[in-house]
Amino acid sequence: MKLSLGPAQYFWPRDRALAFYRAAVHWPLDIIYLGETVCSKRRELGTGDWIDLASELAESGKQIVLSSLALIEAESELGVLKRLIEHGDCWIEANDLSAVQLCRERRVPFVGGPSLNVYNHAALAMLCDDGLRRWVPGVEQGAALIRELRDAARTAGLGLPEIEVIAYGRLPLSWSARCFTARAHDLPKDQCGFRCIDYPDGLPLATRDGAPFLRINGIQILGEEVTDLGPELPGLRELGVDILRLYPNADGMADVVAHFDRARASSLPLPAIGARNGYWHGEPGMRRAG
Repeated sequence: MKLSLGPAQYFWPRDRALAFYRAAVHWPLDIIYLGETVCSKRRELGTGDWIDLASELAESGKQIVLSSLALIEAESELGVLKRLIEHGDCWIEANDLSAVQLCRERRVPFVGGPSLNVYNHAALAMLCDDGLRRWVPGVEQGAALIRELRDAARTAGLGLPEIEVIAYGRLPLSWSARCFTARAHDLPKDQCGFRCIDYPDGLPLATRDGAPFLRINGIQILGEEVTDLGPELPGLRELGVDILRLYPNADGMADVVAHFDRARASSLPLPAIGARNGYWHGEPGMRRAG
């Protein structure tokens, strides 16, 4: 079972981001995803910087994947996507169907990101024909749905791509044309001042009763709870999951990777270090289940 470092969802200063990835390349990871998936205005690292960093980290022997935006709204954002794909040396994580289309046209292998919304084996087979090599199920797609899809594909005589499950991190729940961080500071989106850089793990949002609820991350909303499927590893193996995705935190990520490296080397589940795994069991995502 492989370990991947998912794309950083938060907006970090340039020096911090570069230092993070140059440290991560020495961790026991097999795959590293690079790129901006949330907001095209976040330009501490530009498109050329991500491509240069990908070339630098690829010298380690790890697979480097360039991730695309989950919400493409402008011609300029489409231009960035084309530059990533035309780079040619890396797979692309397609988080939007426009990325699927361009990868298909240029015959570039791609990873189906969690925002593609694939719910049946026929759709997965169609994407495989387009060049899909790896699939990351959506955050709410738990063990039962993945098993049903796997069994249906086998019954139909269809092959499956690699399956990569989000095993650790705050789950990306939604994206919007509006910027929630700017709104929280009473700023227009086009004059946001890049305030999300002040929140390296997102801006906490509580209920009216003061209970922690969500994390605001620019135009993205994340769950407050850190999902951890470490205790589910025996079931993940039985299901045929190939890769565990770990979403970056601002601090302590080396210890998280080491924890999952120990877990995949053991036949027994390790104690949870995160808080929730409800979606995996078909229950509300904020619930500890199983």
